[in-house]
Amino acid sequence: MPAYQSILSDLRRSFPQPTSDRIHDSYVTHTLMRVLDQVDALKSELPIWGRKAPLDYAQARSQRLQHRGISLEEVSTELVGYLNGLNIWGHPRTQINICPPPTVASLVAQVVAGLANPNMVWDEVSQRFAVAEVEVAAMVSQLVGYDPQISAGIFTFGGTGCTLYASRIGLEKALPGSLRQGVREDAAILASCSGHYCKLTVAGWLGLGHRNVYAIPTDGRNQMRLDLLEKKAREILSSGGKIACLVATLGTTDSFALDDLEGVLDLRDRLVAEFSLDYRPHVHADAVIGWAWCVFGGYPWEDNPLGFRPRTLRALAATVERLAGLDRADSIGIDFHKTGFTPYASSMLLVKDGQDLKKLGRNYEEMPYLFQTGEYHPGLFTLETSRSGSGILAALANLRLFGRTGLQSLLGHIVEKAQVLRELLEARPYLTIVNRDNFGPVTLFRAYPAGVDTFRVHERELSDATYALSLQAHNLHNRRLASFLHEEAMSGRGVLLGQSDCYRLTPYGEPVVALKSYIISPFVEDHHLGELVEKIAQAHRHLENTPVMASAQGRRIDLQHMP
Repeated sequence: MPAYQSILSDLRRSFPQPTSDRIHDSYVTHTLMRVLDQVDALKSELPIWGRKAPLDYAQARSQRLQHRGISLEEVSTELVGYLNGLNIWGHPRTQINICPPPTVASLVAQVVAGLANPNMVWDEVSQRFAVAEVEVAAMVSQLVGYDPQISAGIFTFGGTGCTLYASRIGLEKALPGSLRQGVREDAAILASCSGHYCKLTVAGWLGLGHRNVYAIPTDGRNQMRLDLLEKKAREILSSGGKIACLVATLGTTDSFALDDLEGVLDLRDRLVAEFSLDYRPHVHADAVIGWAWCVFGGYPWEDNPLGFRPRTLRALAATVERLAGLDRADSIGIDFHKTGFTPYASSMLLVKDGQDLKKLGRNYEEMPYLFQTGEYHPGLFTLETSRSGSGILAALANLRLFGRTGLQSLLGHIVEKAQVLRELLEARPYLTIVNRDNFGPVTLFRAYPAGVDTFRVHERELSDATYALSLQAHNLHNRRLASFLHEEAMSGRGVLLGQSDCYRLTPYGEPVVALKSYIISPFVEDHHLGELVEKIAQAHRHLENTPVMASAQGRRIDLQHMP
């Protein structure tokens, strides 16, 4: 027997068997259970898996493919080791960012999708996974107010992918034929300066360049100023320019700010009429975080059947009010791997009119080895040829698992705990909440040294250019506080918080640093929040007794293209 056949025989045991084999199925099950046992052994009171160690990239670059492979058991154990040092997103002491713990249902979906390995290019090679994509799009369409018979949804590689698709559709509206002929003139993308930086990524990859991105300043609620958006849009149109996309952010990453989507849509419609445009600038709702709050549409606030606290109820109702207009947006970006509690990556672009996707289409003749059968051919217009079905099935799993009341309860819980934390922080005179008027699960706050009037200092920081050096010193103070808290969390004595080096800009171009608590775990309870505030108090005392000798030099932000 040739040598390769002996090796092949062993390797076949490392694959799921294509026909029923109960003995081999037991072997696969045992392998997975052993992995789960090893994963469980890495859990502790720390908000990370196992232990954190320096990341040795030099050693990584020295790795080479070995002549002989190792056993499946050895590989499995080795893979579990890569968890060491990674944050446990479901840990109640992990409040670093918008990274949720995935549900068991969504993990099962990933295993099922991995086992079947569908390619979402075409229903011939995805079968009922294609149906699942349509089902998820229909469910969410109904949730946001779209007509599921007209809308369409496509899963892509992340929120950046959603904005990329939306901007490409908008570009084809503003510059018809540019998909095939190329971009031969400028077209603008307008978005909040507090919105995701993917606007720059998108403009660069579409060939528009960063110079065609206009970051509109925000107001005291961290939402895009409509007056400045209108001013910049009028400047562009008056000079004969084109607007490809207006991006309204519904739930910014740092502060959960919600732009006035209805105001953006009304502005777009006025400009189309006033300038007699032969196209309608595309309005994209970047709701990758905020979309989930649509489950509260129609919630009986007076009766409050789920029993939320009054302050929580007010926060939820205010968010729902700001989501008005979603049903009018041309497209919506949705991340299930954020407020949908699935693993990465599970993002869907939802378009109000499914015909918009055809603006990105290719001809069947250009893909002669695809689409001979079936009726669902998203590969005609998707950026990706190879699209995984795992994010689709994970999203469907959680929508089925939660239902409306389940997702309401999860979101209500994390918002309620954020409100509890704010009450505790407000009781400390050296702390100031800086996103007080944003109502999601994220709380941004700043700490100040003794002797600072924390009731008025932040307003002065945001308005008085002569206060720049003091602002820089306070930024340094907060960075030191964040560093102390991080060290305590890594030693098992604290909560792992996030930090923003620029949660917003001052009008005079200085970044404002803030500490960030992003509550996304369903396991957070009041006592965890009390422990966090006590740890912040300890850090405050430590800094008061440890004078800093370093320079308070901050970093300025380039205001180019600011209206």
